[in-house]
Amino acid sequence: MPDTSSIDVLLATLNAAEVGSLEAISEKMQQVQTGLAEIGQPELAAAAVGAVQALRRGDVTEWKRARAFLQSKIGHLR
Repeated sequence: MPDTSSIDVLLATLNAAEVGSLEAISEKMQQVQTGLAEIGQPELAAAAVGAVQALRRGDVTEWKRARAFLQSKIGHLR
């Protein structure tokens, strides 16, 4: 089970991915994806990849859905 500090960092990064340039938001989501892979959560890491893809194609509705999904699932890892 991952430690709570790594989960807190992931949640903080997701919260910070709400504002900024598209490139900055994409970078933060890639950090989340990497962090999820490192703590052994490949399904959630794949969801983060999907969120970045939605952002890059301009699908804001899917981006918001994916971000909320990740926040919920990562929060449950505590």
